[in-house]
Amino acid sequence: MSWLNELAPALRAQPRRWLITGSAGFIGSHLLETLLRLEQRVISIDNFATGHRRNLDEVRALVGEAAWRRHEFVEGDIVDVGTCRSVCRDVDIVLHQAALGSVPRSIADPLATHAANATGFINVLAAAKDAGARRFVYAASSSTYGDHPGLPKVEDVIGRPLSPYAATKYLNELYADVFARCYGTEAIGLRYFNVFGPRQDPDGPYAAVIPRWARAMLAAQPCVINGDGETSRDFCYIDNAVQANLRAAIVVQPAALNQVYNVAVGERTTLNELHRQLAEAVSARRSGLRIEPPAHAEFRAGDVRHSQADIGKARRLLGYAPAYDLRAGLREAVAWYIGRFAPSPTGAATA
Repeated sequence: MSWLNELAPALRAQPRRWLITGSAGFIGSHLLETLLRLEQRVISIDNFATGHRRNLDEVRALVGEAAWRRHEFVEGDIVDVGTCRSVCRDVDIVLHQAALGSVPRSIADPLATHAANATGFINVLAAAKDAGARRFVYAASSSTYGDHPGLPKVEDVIGRPLSPYAATKYLNELYADVFARCYGTEAIGLRYFNVFGPRQDPDGPYAAVIPRWARAMLAAQPCVINGDGETSRDFCYIDNAVQANLRAAIVVQPAALNQVYNVAVGERTTLNELHRQLAEAVSARRSGLRIEPPAHAEFRAGDVRHSQADIGKARRLLGYAPAYDLRAGLREAVAWYIGRFAPSPTGAATA
């Protein structure tokens, strides 16, 4: 990871106190792992609505006890204002990842989505401002592009939101911009495009496609493709998202602040092609495994047909340079999926 070698000396030379919200989740746990490896002090919070204690346990095992002692974990909910004020105390940089993800979930329960993603967001943003935090980096979403048909997606051209989830994520951007104008807050939003990798949850009705399919393949079961399989996405390996967060957290160029950025690879892959590449990556490590042909279901409500990012702005202002494309990311992720989901010789899952 050449980007990490580039940033590490500056981070180690000037340790900071960081807050990560949603630290037991997929992206949050990777941010926690990286910061602890970089000798930073971290306070983190999660309510385990979608995160898992096992993710924190895995990070602890990977970084070791000495690094883990630089971490303080708080079990709490960002919908509670007092909790947000408490965890923001004496923090230099906030990495706000906590949210209720998933378009279908938001359509099924818009009130829960609004509480976590809108009310929770402004609670953390206001608490960070009041505590004097220097930088606020938050998880935005490619869903903000809504029904705008243009490809690739450029940050300043969006359409109408297609789901309550998309509406809350756009509201985050509006609030961040208003706080910058009214209070001088330094905020940077990162519009994630289909991030995947180790620790991503394959369970439940709103699970992400890649871990769900990986588990199905390893169990010799067919993957379910919603629609005809020609829907396309810009799949982004987790290392790229971690890089974008750390670059956004320490960038000093004034033009880079109070902006939103696409975080992706800049390539578009159909679900049919994703299935083929994932099957190849699994077969390379499990040569005798039979990969079942995919099954097809109805299109999901609220889903956009095609998504692809223009990452030129992030390259130019943040120095962002994705280290992994889809194929390379799948190679890394499949090793973890096998360790977690593959049947043992006795036929039981290893997880």
